[in-house]
Order: sequence, then C-alpha cells, then structure tokens
Amino acid sequence: MGVVNVTPDSFSDGGQFTNSAQAVAHARRLIAEGADIVDIGGESTRPGSLPVALEEERRRVLPVVEQLADCGVPISIDTQKPDLMREAIAAGASMVNDINALAAAGAMEAVAGTTVAVCLMHKQGDPRTMQQNPQYEDVVR
Repeated sequence: MGVVNVTPDSFSDGGQFTNSAQAVAHARRLIAEGADIVDIGGESTRPGSLPVALEEERRRVLPVVEQLADCGVPISIDTQKPDLMREAIAAGASMVNDINALAAAGAMEAVAGTTVAVCLMHKQGDPRTMQQNPQYEDVVR
C-alpha cells in the first residue's frame, strides 16, 4: 500500500505532499515502484493531532482521488467522515479506510450497498487522547 497524506502535519512524510499536484505525483511514483493500492488521507491521525473540518479535508483529498481514479490500482480514502466517504466513492475510491471503524453516524450507510472494500481500524479515544494510558485486556473484543 502506498500512503499519500495530503496534510501539513503527517507523521509519516512530514507534510511533503500538501497540494494536489504533489500528492498525485507522489501517488504515481508509488504505483511505478510497485504499490498495489494507494491510500489517500487528508486528516492527520497521529497522536496529539487535532481534527480537520470536513470542508478542509474535502479540499485536500477529492482532487487527488479524482485525478487517480483511472491510475490502474485501487484508491483508498482514509477518512472517518461519512460525507467524505460518499464523495470519495463517487469520485473513484474503491476502499474506505476508517480509523473510527464506521462508528460515526451515517458511516455504515455510506458504504452499505456499495462495492467498496472497508478497512476497520481501532483506537482508544481520539487522536488527541489515544496515547494517554492506552490499555487492552483483549484487543480483539
């Protein structure tokens, strides 16, 4: 999986791909290097990060998804916002990668009835608090 974070505060790439042209070029490079799927995210979920408004996340990722829709590999949208899930699917995303495991109101409905794959992540709290004494007795349950 090639990861493209269209955020100024990404934990993995230091915010190198903050505009659509940079993000698309990076995604195409990842595909040329062998990525079988490209995951596009517009909201950092690194520990301590703050949420991003829907409009800002939409501005960051939708042009990238649209430009990569015919790139030859599946495009994943990394979001926890149901409205953006729907919009990214309509723009060509074939997978939803949700750190909130479809728990947001409307998230399940956003993917139900579509053919998209879904990746359910888990966390305790939200990105601002998830590293404050996380403990699991049974992580699967």
